[in-house]
Amino acid sequence: MHRVKIIKEFLKVKEITIKISGLHTEISTDSGTIKAVDDVGFHIEKGKVLGLIGESGSGKTMTAMSILRLVPPPGRITRGNIIFEGRDLLNLTKKEMESIRGNRIGMIFQEPMTALNPVIRIGEQIGETIAFHNNLSRSDIKQRVFELLRQVGFEDPEKRYIQYPHQLSGGQRQRVLIAIAISCNPSLLIADEPTTALDVATESQILYLLRQLISGQGMSMLFITHNLNIMRRFGDYVCIMYAGRILEVGSVEDFFSEPLHPYSRGLLDSIFAFKGDETRLKAIPGFVPKLSDLPEGCKFHPRCMYVMPICKKNEPEAKKIGEDRWVRCYLYQN
Repeated sequence: MHRVKIIKEFLKVKEITIKISGLHTEISTDSGTIKAVDDVGFHIEKGKVLGLIGESGSGKTMTAMSILRLVPPPGRITRGNIIFEGRDLLNLTKKEMESIRGNRIGMIFQEPMTALNPVIRIGEQIGETIAFHNNLSRSDIKQRVFELLRQVGFEDPEKRYIQYPHQLSGGQRQRVLIAIAISCNPSLLIADEPTTALDVATESQILYLLRQLISGQGMSMLFITHNLNIMRRFGDYVCIMYAGRILEVGSVEDFFSEPLHPYSRGLLDSIFAFKGDETRLKAIPGFVPKLSDLPEGCKFHPRCMYVMPICKKNEPEAKKIGEDRWVRCYLYQN
């Protein structure tokens, strides 16, 4: 009996909310086809936070838009699998996908001022999502909105219900977006830079709120950020993304104690006082390449201090390093 309980607990811990494999998203341009998401794969366990980390232009937001099948034209998903709650999202009809967005998968967008409609009251914007996915009366929807506003930290939901976005602060608007994202109790929450442009105190409040929602409701989260300090105290696992590809995957603990990929090491070295004996910031030389002009071989090799001749010719394959950890680098191919 005790053994059965242990097995059940193990399976519960390992329950997968979403698994992505071989995902490719391309954008057609006048100068050719751009690979915005190139053979991306990862999974998120139930109740866990996976951080998708990388510099601007690395493909993080496009990955999220691909999961939601909201890639704007002329972009398109060309192949791959996105298995969510037992179904491949890439095989669903448009109507089936509409029933998942905002319902089973919630999204917190990066800029709350542009994500919210400036001429519609806060309560109505939150209520729209609830009404679309649930057959509730207007009074029940209103009560649900009040409940959500309290849940995200508003002590006066009746007042906030009738306000417009411009009457709220940046942190308050971000709370409204969170309320919209969790309004239908999703199993997966995608947060795209949810603390950008917020002061430190407000950032801490938002992160605390998100962590409460995850632990209290058992949601999984894809947290898109370039802020390693946030992920160090907030995440469970990390995916390091560069030029449309995943270069390293591992637990937060492993990543911050022993980063594998030279790009990961460069990102960590750029954090002030990450290492106790360092007194100056270390920047990664060069810039993220344009997706329309990627180098041959490893896409990071022009900026890498460990570059070898083979790096300039062939793209390295993913190499598993221990359990639930892998890296795409020739330093680990032998």
